[in-house]
Amino acid sequence: MLLGLLAVTVLGSVLHGQIAAGLERSRVTNSEYEALALTDQAQTKWDGSTSASVDVLNQAARDIMENILSAPGPDPSRYVVMNRSATNDSDVVLAQVTSSRDVDVTAVSDELRTAVSADTTLQQTQVTPVRIDGTQVPAVIVGSVVQVPNAGPYDLYFIFPMEQEAATMDLLGQAFLIAGVILTFLVGAVAWVVTRQVVIPVRRAGEVAQRLAAGRLNERMPAKGEDDLALLATSFNNMADSLQSQIRQLEGLSAVQQRFVSDVSHELRTPLTTIRMAVDVIHGAREDFEPAVGRSAELLAGELDRFEELLADLLEISRFDAGAAALDLEPVDLRSTVERVVAAARPLAERRGSPVRVHAPELPVEAQVDARRVERILRNLVVNAVEHGEGRPVDVHVGVGPDAVAVVVEDHGVGLRPGEAAHVFTRFWRADPARARTTGGTGLGLSISLEDARLHNGWLQAWGEPGAGSRFRLTLPRRAGHSLHSSPLPLSPGEEQ
Repeated sequence: MLLGLLAVTVLGSVLHGQIAAGLERSRVTNSEYEALALTDQAQTKWDGSTSASVDVLNQAARDIMENILSAPGPDPSRYVVMNRSATNDSDVVLAQVTSSRDVDVTAVSDELRTAVSADTTLQQTQVTPVRIDGTQVPAVIVGSVVQVPNAGPYDLYFIFPMEQEAATMDLLGQAFLIAGVILTFLVGAVAWVVTRQVVIPVRRAGEVAQRLAAGRLNERMPAKGEDDLALLATSFNNMADSLQSQIRQLEGLSAVQQRFVSDVSHELRTPLTTIRMAVDVIHGAREDFEPAVGRSAELLAGELDRFEELLADLLEISRFDAGAAALDLEPVDLRSTVERVVAAARPLAERRGSPVRVHAPELPVEAQVDARRVERILRNLVVNAVEHGEGRPVDVHVGVGPDAVAVVVEDHGVGLRPGEAAHVFTRFWRADPARARTTGGTGLGLSISLEDARLHNGWLQAWGEPGAGSRFRLTLPRRAGHSLHSSPLPLSPGEEQ
């Protein structure tokens, strides 16, 4: 409606201006022709006059004025002013003659009087407002010069008021205004119809799409008729059916996979327990065996430990996939959790030659968390940092903010190549598949850590550069159920908090 109103206003203004200009041109042309005929008539009468005295000439001027006013023409509503020319140097001075007391030579502008005096052989025309009978109206003023016997040249001005044209333009303006209002409401009605016929079905399609995205896979659009909107609804429903079928198929495959992993993990526990008992007996008696057999017993025990860790991780992953993981929340000071993790990793750090340094504030760093899960996250981060630290120090930074706590584990080893920070939390992903594992990791530690962080509504993020080391930041809300907006510690060395 606003666009329609703007278009009607512009179109109405252009048409109104063109009509006004056309009426003005027509009025000026007619006035010039009429003024020329009346001027010739007056000059003929003056040429036939034999008056010599001033009084007789004044009476003759009045008679001629009356004849001019009574002369037939296309518009009898005209006024005449006769005034002595600026170039007249005759000693005979006639009185100013006007056709009305309300119109005098002051109605004629100095510019027009100058133009008439400058060229006495041509008519001069001007369109200007004139006050007649106390009312300001636009008028056409045509000026020319007549020669008065014995009195010299006199200016003769014909004033043609454009009252009829002004009334016509007022009527047109009112008509344009009424038509514009009606047209604007018609545009609004058309827009309403278009909205009902087109926009509302499209909006309904958007709402159905949102409900589909929210998981309500049975939502469909009503498809009626054979128009384009009906074709859109049919295509949309076909797409929704296809998506629903594929999603259900994927859900079925995922459920089968999750059940398979869970069942296999549980079923392996029974034979694994028996194997563990036998391996413990063999490992305890390894001193009585030959050196090769004793070493084999040690390797068997180590690989069994690694297998048990893998089995435990698979069970944990299956709990996350099944949505069965739950938090056991309690107030925890992360400084003590970090100390326990660092103490447990110290033997590995000493073997690798990577001292672990802790940078913690003096104030408590408390948050409502599951202590077991947070300790598991930090243990994975610290062990990975020691493994990839290339014998350089590992720094653990602890920070606290108004709404969040954070721990950053930083190593100064090989770092991460571009794009690897987005893959480090992928299950079984390794930055260097050829790199040997010194601690027998399962490849699921960071994946489980990420799930643990998400379970707390927290963040677990990675940053690294080749040769500059890597940083892993764990950020948790201080109060359970709250969302995070920022972290007390930066992720990268040059990042602001």
